Amino acid sequence: MNIITKTITMPDGTQIHIETGKLAKQADGSVVIRQGNCMILASVCSNKDAKEDMDFLPLSVDYQEKYAANGRFPGGFNKREGRLSEYEILISRLVDRALRPLFPDDYHADTQVLLYLISADENVAPDSLAALAASCAIAVSDIPFGGPISEVRIARVEGKLKINPTIKEAAIADMDFLLAATMDNVVMLEGEAKECSEDDLIEAIKLGHEAIKLQVQAQLDLQQELGKTIRTYSHERNDEDLKKLIHDFCFDPCKAIAKVPSEKKARGQAFDDLKASFVEAQKEINPEKEFDKFLLKKYFHDTEKEAMRSVILDEGTRLDGRTTTEIRPIWCEVDYLPTPHGSSIFTRGETQALATVTLGSKDDEQMIDGAMFKGYNRFQLNYNFPPFSVGEVRPMRGVGRREVGHGNLAMRSLKQVLPTSDINPYTIRLVSDVLESNGSSSMATVCSGTMALMDAGVQLKAPVSGIAMGLITDGSKYAVLSDILGDEDHLGDMDFKVTGTQKGICGVQMDIKIDGLPYPVLIQALEQAKTGRLHILDEMAKTITQPRADYKPHVPRIIQIIIDGSQIGAVIGPGGKVIQEIQKESNTKISIEEKDEKGIVEIFSSDKEGMERAFQRIKAITAKPELNAIYEGKVKTIMEFGAFVEIMPGKDGLLHISEISHERIATMQDSKLKEGDILTVKLIEIDKKTGKLRLSKKVLETKA
Repeated sequence: MNIITKTITMPDGTQIHIETGKLAKQADGSVVIRQGNCMILASVCSNKDAKEDMDFLPLSVDYQEKYAANGRFPGGFNKREGRLSEYEILISRLVDRALRPLFPDDYHADTQVLLYLISADENVAPDSLAALAASCAIAVSDIPFGGPISEVRIARVEGKLKINPTIKEAAIADMDFLLAATMDNVVMLEGEAKECSEDDLIEAIKLGHEAIKLQVQAQLDLQQELGKTIRTYSHERNDEDLKKLIHDFCFDPCKAIAKVPSEKKARGQAFDDLKASFVEAQKEINPEKEFDKFLLKKYFHDTEKEAMRSVILDEGTRLDGRTTTEIRPIWCEVDYLPTPHGSSIFTRGETQALATVTLGSKDDEQMIDGAMFKGYNRFQLNYNFPPFSVGEVRPMRGVGRREVGHGNLAMRSLKQVLPTSDINPYTIRLVSDVLESNGSSSMATVCSGTMALMDAGVQLKAPVSGIAMGLITDGSKYAVLSDILGDEDHLGDMDFKVTGTQKGICGVQMDIKIDGLPYPVLIQALEQAKTGRLHILDEMAKTITQPRADYKPHVPRIIQIIIDGSQIGAVIGPGGKVIQEIQKESNTKISIEEKDEKGIVEIFSSDKEGMERAFQRIKAITAKPELNAIYEGKVKTIMEFGAFVEIMPGKDGLLHISEISHERIATMQDSKLKEGDILTVKLIEIDKKTGKLRLSKKVLETKA
């Protein structure tokens, strides 16, 4: 074994170790990254040749956490790691988005990056090391790559920015971003904040970039020590004559189409007609001519892209006629659906999202059972992108990675403005169905989700809107585009989504398709996004300005009772007998959670009378006797020295023979009391040590 190690010392003194040459040596490249007890094994393999007529990079990235890494068994019946969890998919996407733009444009071989968490550390978040591990694996291989890159987490904890904070620190941060960059430029950004300013975000990015440079330099040193030669490849075939022929015939007509404001389908049809007219014109010149369909499609696409980009850069005109800063027309509606607990429609241009809200009990929480994180989620957001939204026919194969990623961005954005559980005790499920899509459907989800939550009566701290920014650049000049179309995303150089309130930013997700984003462009994009975000909020306010004062009549209600932790057992009863009996008799769902030595009891039902019955039963069980209070009690047991009287469910007090009457009673037989009698008594003493109760009947009677 030729084991090589490098150590990166971060600004706070934390050390990250890179080791290669020990594990997985048959991969094209493999490394183990270690910080504390957290260890990630990263491998990369890439085929030597590309598949026929492949014009993109078939890159796959899979991050998986081994349960053994944290000394745990997988949950469920099948005790082995299975399909990736949403959390693992999100980390896989983060790494993919950071790596993909830096492979050569003409490299089309199947490439696979696999990342395994093989040892866990409760203080180290593995997602902040995953992209570093992936880039290191590529760096020690012979695969062509425009990196290295790395990724760090930047969080603001108690007012101070910190690089790669501990998991506990990140949990209380009011800014939490993952940043990926090369030595020179930012390539990917994703995260959330509690309404931070644009200046705060830029400061965080710059601090994170300085830390990334240390990690990139370590990879460059590792590459130099290994001295590997990058493989040669030839993954494209070309026909320069055909390329020139298509460009000469189609470039000016493509520009003409791009200059005429049109809808998505009409514009697509115009480009298809132009391509067909080129083929027809060439057939007239040479009827025997047979075109290579793959190259015809490729060169026409390249010409279309060049024409569209030149119109925007040279003339400031976009495909639908807007200026670079203009937002598409918006219309909204709330309470569209009568049965859901909240609903809204948000339409911006040719993008439309229908959002619905369902309010549930604690039993409806989503259980999280991963190798690193275990718990419950009270706010769920599902983003759906059916094929009809883009006019296509496509098999429905379940939720894709894109849907998981877009839904997560919307969830993280809206989570920042949700009320606390004491104000909103419900479990919330928000579903966004994209009905039309021509760019920015995830941002439409944020907008429709905000309005649906307000329509449901969820007391949001502030409305949130979202906007997707684009970029067109030729290296010397650039144009930042507000509210991009699908074609502008596809043919452009950036997709930068920003969400926020009037006060500040709640979420960001940035993908760069070039080798980096200079800071002046980033700053302009953020300022332009702020202007667009505020405009969209104003348009939403024309439909709904604040949450409903109350939930809709058909929404099940929740009553919350706080009890002592010592009383939880009494409410549940032996084997759950008491709580099950209450639920059955009152037609309610009751949940109990222990927190800070208190019991939080939630009664959930649409039956108002049943809720009241359950409430009174629980109050009676958990009520504490009050000194000098008067009670209607029931005689439970007759003894020689007095009677035990039940003044509350499960609460008996002693009515001593001397406290029954002002007249002397010699024996309990003389008292004429019997079991089952109802008496009015006063609680005259609570023993401080034992908690025993002493009652009196005579103090309530007039002495003869």
